Amino acid sequence: MSGQKFRTIFLYKEYFSDFYNKQKPKVKEKIIWTFRLIENIQQVPEDYLKHITGTDGLYEIRIQFASDICRIFCFFDEGKLVVVANGFQKKTQKTPKSEIEKALKIKREYETEK
Repeated sequence: MSGQKFRTIFLYKEYFSDFYNKQKPKVKEKIIWTFRLIENIQQVPEDYLKHITGTDGLYEIRIQFASDICRIFCFFDEGKLVVVANGFQKKTQKTPKSEIEKALKIKREYETEK
């Protein structure tokens, strides 16, 4: 990866930090690795960052380490700033609607405070 950053990750308030602090060390390493990937490569594969259909600009960062699967919601501000909202441990095939609602609420809060 070159020295050029294509995006910047921004952790909004404590929503994500609370989730991150509860993760196993290897999962934390994978999260950091994925954040760096998102910042440093121009075309991020959908395996790592995917738009959530039916939402207004909400994306999920996909993390998998062994049997641990988690999703981290984010959205873009000014195109290059990736604002990280919340994360959750994925236990079912479908993303729980309550988690999407929580992320959208955080997105609205961010946009209001901006």
